[in-house]
Amino acid sequence: MVDQPTRRSLLQAAAATGAVLAAAPAMSQAAPSRPVGAPADPQTKYVSEPFPEQRQKWPGLQRDMTPVPDCGERSYVGSGKLQGRKALVTGGDSGIGRAAVIGFAREGADVAINYHPDEEADARDVAGLLRGEGRKVALIPGDLTSQRFCVDLVRRAQSELGGLDILVNNAAYQQSKKSIDEISFEQFDRTLKTNLYAMFWVTKTAVPLMRPGSAIINTTSVNAVDPGEELLDYATTKAGIAIFTKGLAKQLAKKGIRVNGVAPGPIWTPLQVVGGQLPGELGKFGQDTPLGRAGQPVELAALYVTLASGELSYTDGSIFGANGGLGTI
Repeated sequence: MVDQPTRRSLLQAAAATGAVLAAAPAMSQAAPSRPVGAPADPQTKYVSEPFPEQRQKWPGLQRDMTPVPDCGERSYVGSGKLQGRKALVTGGDSGIGRAAVIGFAREGADVAINYHPDEEADARDVAGLLRGEGRKVALIPGDLTSQRFCVDLVRRAQSELGGLDILVNNAAYQQSKKSIDEISFEQFDRTLKTNLYAMFWVTKTAVPLMRPGSAIINTTSVNAVDPGEELLDYATTKAGIAIFTKGLAKQLAKKGIRVNGVAPGPIWTPLQVVGGQLPGELGKFGQDTPLGRAGQPVELAALYVTLASGELSYTDGSIFGANGGLGTI
């Protein structure tokens, strides 16, 4: 017999969800009304006006951004595509990783969220939201530039979730510099360790724990094929991630594990306000895309969900773009 929820438990869940949603400021531009069932115009579905100039100390909090990124907190509705699955998402507290976490959880998966300790507030926001909906969420803070932590992260995720069959390598470090002269040795080292080394350490540890039917999804970027001149070190790592994805897919196909990548274009995340854009340039972010705006993280959630599910069982070693019409991938 399945226990029925009590009135008190339902009220507590509703209150927890309401508190999280109330804490997040509304998007600065409301979506225009349209007839029920009519498709939304992608040019105006989300914020299209230039973003106000703003700065935060790295790693930043999305709850303090103006406008707050939309990761699907109110809009993503699941249909059981990932029921019973166990997922680890690095950088899952905010931005694209958070959108993947919300999508996975609402599709029925249990999720482990990795994040930098300074991002605790964002991590607790999304965990509170999803736990209020009855999902299992494990929070595992730590520094991905540490090999020891990366290995421990995977083992803790498997232990706390009771398995691991979805891995999303998403966390990234990005700092814009006009010239190679301005990229310090320390910045270059940190960018490679966060974006490339950590992906290798985490994936190498996870693969022996994953069964046939599992999925690995790596977040690369349009910068992998069309690098921004101010993102030399970041673009270098993103190209490496794309090649790692394609090569690993060939290896793991024999184990029944699929490996694919998502290559976002300009997406509104904390990366942009902590040094990801040059000073004074934030208002231009995403404005040069054919759609005339930057993307919101929620617009990528379905990509991660579908790649993690068994629906695309013959899709392996592929990179999927989400770039507002730039057509670079």
